[in-house]
Amino acid sequence: MTTTNRRVHKHFQLDSVKIKRAQKVLRTRTETETIERALDFAINEHESNRLAFEANERFFKSGGEIKDVYGKLDG
Repeated sequence: MTTTNRRVHKHFQLDSVKIKRAQKVLRTRTETETIERALDFAINEHESNRLAFEANERFFKSGGEIKDVYGKLDG
């Protein structure tokens, strides 16, 4: 099995303050690692949201009912 290098050389003009803040939050060593982890996070978040939306759609289409057993939702 042949492995290919998926990395490509790109040039971007990015806000250095945002990169440093993200680097601190993500606890990464390099700017490249920071940007890659941030992209991974965005992709994973999107997939998680998509799955949650699909689950909600299936629930509502199934005719399921939510009951307020504690009476907290009544005005």
